Amino acid sequence: MEQKQFESYAGTERIIPVVTLNDATYAVQLAWTLREAGFRTIEVTLRTPDSLRAIQNIASSDCDITVGAGSITNSQAVEDAIAAGAEFLVSPGLTRNLVEQVHKREIAFLPGVSTPSDIMLGMELGITLLKFFPAEPLGGVPYLKALSAPFPEARFVPTGGIRPQNLADYLDLPAVVACGGSWLAPAKAIASGDMSQVKSLCLEAQKLLGR
Repeated sequence: MEQKQFESYAGTERIIPVVTLNDATYAVQLAWTLREAGFRTIEVTLRTPDSLRAIQNIASSDCDITVGAGSITNSQAVEDAIAAGAEFLVSPGLTRNLVEQVHKREIAFLPGVSTPSDIMLGMELGITLLKFFPAEPLGGVPYLKALSAPFPEARFVPTGGIRPQNLADYLDLPAVVACGGSWLAPAKAIASGDMSQVKSLCLEAQKLLGR
């Protein structure tokens, strides 16, 4: 997926489901649950031994959903995620090496920022859509509002601590394109295969978006 296409997707979706899978067995079932609830993207974090297999399972399935890889922290993770079938990459941070690598691989990239210097580096490298992470621990909406003020051309995807209770506060900020939503797929629900809970949370989120 190209950068512009991902940015368009994010702006349309408004919430990007972020999931951590300990068992790839449930990956496709989870993807279908999200898709049936109206979501077209899923970010699988590279935090477990089975995460790459989960991405591969989703990418090779007939589920019409765009799968990306999160928690990208080094060059090997970039290559592994692409090989598994990830169509976009998300990182908790921003380094020149990672940006240069993903540009060569021509894949959409959402790097994490938390300071003005991070944003300036991202823009220097040609990236204007940035992940604000970890959103709530950093200070939430007030901090992001102040942080984004000197950078009118920058856009953000806050992630980390986003919940139904504060979602609208973030999405109301002009600089926010979408939010990362880890609450949509709780670890316990995934582990037990309880996709009904996941679907319920997703449908509630869609209602918050007015859909």
